[in-house]
Amino acid sequence: MFEAGLLKGKTVIVTGGGSGLGKSMANRFGQLGANLVIASRREDVLKDASEDLRKSGAEVAWSVCDVRKPEDVAALVQTAKEKFGSIDVLLNNAAGNFVCPTENLTEGGFKVVVDIVLNGTFNCTLAAGKEMIEQGSGTILNIVTTYAWTGSGYVVPSAAAKAGVLAMTRSLAVEWAKYGIRSNAIAPGPFPTEGAWSRLAPPGLGIEKAMKKRVPLKRFGDREELANLASYLISDQAGYINGEVVTIDGGEWLKGAGQFNELDKVPKLAWKAMSAMRKGKK
Repeated sequence: MFEAGLLKGKTVIVTGGGSGLGKSMANRFGQLGANLVIASRREDVLKDASEDLRKSGAEVAWSVCDVRKPEDVAALVQTAKEKFGSIDVLLNNAAGNFVCPTENLTEGGFKVVVDIVLNGTFNCTLAAGKEMIEQGSGTILNIVTTYAWTGSGYVVPSAAAKAGVLAMTRSLAVEWAKYGIRSNAIAPGPFPTEGAWSRLAPPGLGIEKAMKKRVPLKRFGDREELANLASYLISDQAGYINGEVVTIDGGEWLKGAGQFNELDKVPKLAWKAMSAMRKGKK
């Protein structure tokens, strides 16, 4: 159903595009003809990812960018303009999250997640959006989560931030439509990636098995399934879809709200071990 030139000529910025789901989506965009601008905080990751993405035949540029910093975001937008002349699509994929009982959270732990997910998404949306307004067209696609509307225990910073991103998506779908800009979101269920999985489903605690059991289809998502959905939503074929959030979770949230609510069963000693493990990786 995807023609080879579906995204030909479109310049797509992907935050968090150097690894994981961001890289998978960028790769699919490149296969479909898009010009890619990937962003991440680590230069080595971006260099390696760019080499991989070029193998699909895509033109690729990259920019070291901490989405929490407006000056980094401005440099990212400038890179896209200098390399490709315009910005047609912004995929806000950069995120941060970890599981933690809320009473154990620090102010800093809450702030860093909200700054990346909500403030970072706003920074990128504002900077790219101004360019899109000037050119009279554009598409913004945000990655949220199903607990953006249900809430979930043990991921309060992420739930609060993603709820804000979803509200932003729907608000701008109305406000910026007059400029020819569409704004949509995807709410993925569990799609295993090395980085996120180590923080959200540490081995040895049975969390991964419990997460799979929650999904009516009894499996996790395949990255290509998410990449194909994103490709459709940023393409001209989805030109009348605006202000929508599309869930791709195998029916998980319909079976039970809050992806991490079942962590009530995790003992306090295990929480201490997970916290020590997470801090040791920083």
